[in-house]
Amino acid sequence: MTRVLEDKVAIVTGGASGIGRASVLSFVEQGARVVVADLDAQRGQETVELVGSGRAFFQACDVSKEADVRALVERAVHEFGRLDCMFNNAGMPGAVGPVVDIEVDAWDRTFAVLVRGVFLGIKHAARVMQANDTGGVIVNTASIAGLHAGAGPIAYSACKSAVISMTRSAAVELAPHRIRVNALCPGLILTPLLDRGQETDLASVLARAQPWPEVGTAEHIAQAALFLASEQSRFMTGETLVLDGGITARGPGVFAEGNAAGRAIANSISKSLRAPLPDGAPVGFDPGSISGQKS
Repeated sequence: MTRVLEDKVAIVTGGASGIGRASVLSFVEQGARVVVADLDAQRGQETVELVGSGRAFFQACDVSKEADVRALVERAVHEFGRLDCMFNNAGMPGAVGPVVDIEVDAWDRTFAVLVRGVFLGIKHAARVMQANDTGGVIVNTASIAGLHAGAGPIAYSACKSAVISMTRSAAVELAPHRIRVNALCPGLILTPLLDRGQETDLASVLARAQPWPEVGTAEHIAQAALFLASEQSRFMTGETLVLDGGITARGPGVFAEGNAAGRAIANSISKSLRAPLPDGAPVGFDPGSISGQKS
């Protein structure tokens, strides 16, 4: 049976673990060679070791810095000769708290990683892909927080809305070059980002918040990323693929103040985002991608 990414080359930002690591493993299993990009060198190397030599390598990258993203794309081409898929997945929870209390620097750093990082990934990947006869694929990680109020902190939500809009605009502009651009909108995915500092079984809380009776995992999102990266989605561009167990289908009332499950989720998210980061975590590190996630 032919693997769907046979001989393709991909970059996965935020690839040290979580959704990024699950996607790296899935891409390689389906024949791709992958550049694992992250701020966390230790866990990035662990991801490479899980894959095996020759199929992946690690590149330290702060996606908010153009020089880092340019170097990331250049190294992929240098090592593997081409670039077929750019998965702009790196992220961070960003500024939290009431809008009246958010510091401007925290707001700007959130946008630098979550919006500028996606822009830079699109920009430099597209430059290389335009030279490919077959074009390429760009996948951006957005969120249901970018679709409805109440599904995330205000800065994070605004950033994810921007990613969705940027995805559509880039898809239209890049279509003549056979470059497809799509976005993923995960719902409540169980990662250490949400599970930090919790005293309750967060998996059961999340499962109650959605119609589908199964908590979302990094592997669920990775399989969707694989679909978007492959020829199976060849006629699909400018789209937003929602993976939320039916939360948005149920309606925005899930996150209303009067909804008990919504209150529990909001409290859990707030508690997790305010919990201390792991020892030694680099500046801008996304705690949602730390190893040892529950699934």
